[in-house]
Amino acid sequence: MSLVATAQSSKKPKNYHTKSAQGRNSMRMPKSKAKIICPIFANSKYPYHGLGVKLGDPFAITYKYYANEKFAIVADAGKASSGLYSRYYREKFAEAIASDTLTGEAEIDYLTHKTNSDWVAQLKFLWHFNAESVSPGLKVYFGIGAELKSTKVTYQYLHNTDPNGNNNINSLGQFSDQRLTYGPTLSTGIEYSYFKIPISAFMEVEFYNDIGLDPGWRRFQGGAGLRYVFR
Repeated sequence: MSLVATAQSSKKPKNYHTKSAQGRNSMRMPKSKAKIICPIFANSKYPYHGLGVKLGDPFAITYKYYANEKFAIVADAGKASSGLYSRYYREKFAEAIASDTLTGEAEIDYLTHKTNSDWVAQLKFLWHFNAESVSPGLKVYFGIGAELKSTKVTYQYLHNTDPNGNNNINSLGQFSDQRLTYGPTLSTGIEYSYFKIPISAFMEVEFYNDIGLDPGWRRFQGGAGLRYVFR
């Protein structure tokens, strides 16, 4: 018995201080999960930049400067959805008639119009609010800004030089109207950035008030889009 006991006592005790216990083997997060959680918007790495496309009114190239977690500046430039303004431009036909179009008893009637160009530029200042209690990566934002719009419309009309006489002479004509106007905007929207790649998706509504060419004219605008986010 003594020989057995001596042999057992001579064995070295097992070392229970493993690498993990000594902190040499730290916990590792699956790569797929890490890509989702930490692609963009770490608080210590602001400012960020975002560049992408917005679909809607206007259809535009959009740039966003993320100054910090709460504040951002957006610049959009593109083309308005001219089809949404067709009725408006038709109603503006009478105002757009050139001063020398009518002479004497002449009469002019609207036929049709075509929008040759309809460019829009916007600058917006946005304030963000965290909405991760609703969904991870979700933010709500509100903002103010300004919009500049340049439009060229070509009108076609029927010209009657003697509407009250026996010689009813009609002719077709056309002229172009260049419109440049501007005004303030109010914006609200949501932005979502919980992706595996540094992309943010957004959807917004804007309220525009013309104070330039047609003071008091108001319209809702907006759209949705994607931006690639980088530092």
